[in-house]
Amino acid sequence: MEFGVDVIVLLMGVAFIAGVIDAIAGGGGLLTIPALMAVGVPPVQAIATNKLQSSFGTASAVVAFARKGRIDFRRFARPAIGAFVGSVVGAWTLQRIDPAFLAGLIPVLLVLMVIYFTVAPKASEEDRHSRFGTGALVGIATAIGFYDGFFGPGTGSFLTTALVALFGMGLVSATAHTKFLNLASNIAALITLVIGGYVLWAIGLLMAVASIAGGQVGAHLALRVGGRVIRPLLVVMALALTVKLLADPGNSLTAWVMGAAA
Repeated sequence: MEFGVDVIVLLMGVAFIAGVIDAIAGGGGLLTIPALMAVGVPPVQAIATNKLQSSFGTASAVVAFARKGRIDFRRFARPAIGAFVGSVVGAWTLQRIDPAFLAGLIPVLLVLMVIYFTVAPKASEEDRHSRFGTGALVGIATAIGFYDGFFGPGTGSFLTTALVALFGMGLVSATAHTKFLNLASNIAALITLVIGGYVLWAIGLLMAVASIAGGQVGAHLALRVGGRVIRPLLVVMALALTVKLLADPGNSLTAWVMGAAA
């Protein structure tokens, strides 16, 4: 696909904002996937291209946390493998779904993610006793990995919430290990979708540059404003982009609703 300069600038701008949001609250894919679809990118290609650009930001965060000694690679090796395998299966499933059905499903998933970000409780900063063992951690990482390969937005928040609520980790430690698990699932989905030929490399790499820059800005903002300002912004923008997708008469969900109302 070919894009004009105005569309490229728009997508890079969205990727920059998504990078800022990802660094502070997670969920940047709530913006980039519908933005790609809004400029005419088919659903599977939009998810695949988003995986390319988001993988760079996640890898950058993993390197930063690893340098500070915040990631226990030995303990999380098996969960990372689980996330990788689950994501491969999710991405494989994604490629076998009718694109028209997927175009209608994505706005529904976006609304569900918005609800989650609205009602999700704040995580604790302190480490606590884990309620479950390594087997449960591997199982949960695999299940969330499947979701990441199939769709993606909100994966980081799901993982962080699980690590805090079920495995007693403090917020900083949970965030660091979430990035590691998320990197495994991102790479798995990206490889699977590259093999399928769905990645738009040029726009994906340009968005990756913008996403990395946004991540750096977000890291600094996180120390000042945190998620209390960014999360409401994320919800508003995601809802606006959802409305944009549903405004297209060609969207299968819109067509179904219009038909049912007729």
